Amino acid sequence: MNKISLKDEILAKARKELDKDILDFINESLQKEHPESFLIAVLHKVQEKYGYLSKDHLQAVAYLMNIPAAKVSGVASFYHLFHLKPKGKFVVSVCLGTACFVKGAEKLAKKFKEELGVDLGQTTTDGRFTLVNTRCLGMCAMAPVVKVAEDIHSKVTPDQVPALLEKYSQKS
Repeated sequence: MNKISLKDEILAKARKELDKDILDFINESLQKEHPESFLIAVLHKVQEKYGYLSKDHLQAVAYLMNIPAAKVSGVASFYHLFHLKPKGKFVVSVCLGTACFVKGAEKLAKKFKEELGVDLGQTTTDGRFTLVNTRCLGMCAMAPVVKVAEDIHSKVTPDQVPALLEKYSQKS
């Protein structure tokens, strides 16, 4: 197999990894000045489509944008908004900002860890919950605050955690 057909084979495999809308965006980006500057936007589109950035997604982006895989992986792992593992159906964000911390958010995070059996940044084995921390949800007067999916819960106490998790466990 010659060098050109091997490259074509690799690019074809990379194209199969991503949906048409993402491929179109990459192709548009490649037509512009400094196409590598669109890497973060491409990664956002991939994550929006698939929920996270898999190794195969990162490799495909690297091939298609002609950017070294190490650089693509480095960018994806540097920015906290990118996720390299699938997230649970419900993301539980415990605010650990100053107001929430002072009002007991650390105890709240500990209770979530105990109830879910995971640490911050991890997903439960059933894929239902991912536990993360956040710095501020802008509701300091209602501290401590927890965001589950798109719902904000204020003045949460550790005693309320089991019922809160049960509420979301019952959602399909």
